[in-house]
Amino acid sequence: MPNDSSSASEDSVVPGRDAEPTAAQLTAAAGTFGLLSSPPRLHLVWLIARGSDDVGTLAERVGVSIATASQHLSKLRLAGVIVVRREGRRHYYSVDDPHVLAMVEQIFEHIAPDGSLAPDPDRT
Repeated sequence: MPNDSSSASEDSVVPGRDAEPTAAQLTAAAGTFGLLSSPPRLHLVWLIARGSDDVGTLAERVGVSIATASQHLSKLRLAGVIVVRREGRRHYYSVDDPHVLAMVEQIFEHIAPDGSLAPDPDRT
């Protein structure tokens, strides 16, 4: 669809937002969603988004072994979802991507504590 410069919604158009996603974009997005579809990995990202922590603390909070947490963290790091910094013998993980932070925050705003969909806020 051609972009009509006289359109009233022109200011709300983000470059590329109205364009159909490319095969590469679909593959990358599906990969990211697939990576975050594991409850322990999603929990790790949620925890890390709230503050950098070491693997032992993260494993304890998620309820998995340190070895299992390390495997999940490696996958997240290799995918670029999280970054790691070393302080002495400890590794601290953090989420450096504002898009990932926004996505995780939004999904938990959308899902109620009982697992049902949370009602949408009034749009008045």
